Amino acid sequence: MLATEYKVRKSGQLNTPDFRIHFQGGGVPISSWHDIPLYVNHERSILNMIVEIPRWSNAKYEISRSEPLNPIQQDTRNGTMRFVHNIFPFKGYIWNYGALPRTWEDPSHVFRETDTYGDNDPLDALEIGEQVGYPGQIKQVKVIGVMLLLDEGETDWKVLVIDINDPLAPKLNSTEDVRMYYKVPDGKPENKAAFAGQFKEKDYATKVIQDCNESWDRLISNSAKHEGISLSNATVADSPHKIISRYLHDHLVETSPPARVQEHIDKFSYLHKSLKESV
Repeated sequence: MLATEYKVRKSGQLNTPDFRIHFQGGGVPISSWHDIPLYVNHERSILNMIVEIPRWSNAKYEISRSEPLNPIQQDTRNGTMRFVHNIFPFKGYIWNYGALPRTWEDPSHVFRETDTYGDNDPLDALEIGEQVGYPGQIKQVKVIGVMLLLDEGETDWKVLVIDINDPLAPKLNSTEDVRMYYKVPDGKPENKAAFAGQFKEKDYATKVIQDCNESWDRLISNSAKHEGISLSNATVADSPHKIISRYLHDHLVETSPPARVQEHIDKFSYLHKSLKESV
């Protein structure tokens, strides 16, 4: 299917724990994680990416691991809706943040270079094209590189990609190309980074994606242990978790006006001078 043939349907109230973004393909409900293919072309040079958090936005959306057909929801911590802070001069996320479908960072797999386990999620993707996306958008992207963050002892890959329709896409084929065409802002990630905080190049990233796609194959076929993950899907061949989902969305309540968010969400924070000098 073309990216434009996937549709989203929203339910619940924005900025509340009830808000969901559900996916449809071919007119029927589908799983965002399991039904949307990873690779777009036979050469595997173009991938589908699901936008969870658009650039310049603050709400921390993510694909639900546990709910049937894996809708997008806003993350919570201790019962509080999660928003990312603004770091002057940027508002919210500085890229379109999302996930690669049909990938899985296996929590039983140890990455030898860091002695850490997978984080039990699809691979994260950072899309750096100029177009601001929207939650639930399916972008077709090409891979540029990958960075590994260490999040509370877990492996947390960040795949750097760009929309194939972006004007700069033909020119960006390595992380060095990104440095040439983009000004990188000062600052350090909150989590520790492997590889001295540097991105690995496209070939390394491609291998990481292939490995996580194979992990997903084991997941969806029940060959891998999993906990708290819904494997329900509508289209995966030979899947023991395929469901008839044509009417699954009929009970959804359409979205109502957004709930108010706390005023501090729109405030800006500033990097300390000593931190910027240390970068």
